[in-house]
Amino acid sequence: QVQLVESGGGSVQAGGSLRLSCAASGYSGYSYCMAWFRQAPGKEREGVAAHCSDTRTSYADSVKGRFTISKDNAKNTLYLQMSSLKPEDTAMYYCAASRLWVPASLRKSDYYYWGQGTQVTVSS
Repeated sequence: QVQLVESGGGSVQAGGSLRLSCAASGYSGYSYCMAWFRQAPGKEREGVAAHCSDTRTSYADSVKGRFTISKDNAKNTLYLQMSSLKPEDTAMYYCAASRLWVPASLRKSDYYYWGQGTQVTVSS
């Protein structure tokens, strides 16, 4: 059974940094992709960053240059390093994993497994 467990969320002031982690168990997605999504109250869930096993990555325009996605294959853990945080980054952040090859996709329909989320709050 695949489990994705996020951690690292919290409250931070604008301009600050946070690192999110997503520990994957039961998932040997060495040929697939993992991604971070976020959902703010009243808004659709949106893709933030994706990472595939061929090291291909992609980012939403709103986070390019500020966020970095990476994966430690030995620990089967996905990370999202977030810097220069803005109040508009406030959301529940979710980790997701695919069952198919979806090259660095940021579409939520391309991902099958989801974590429970970790809250990120950025104050001005």
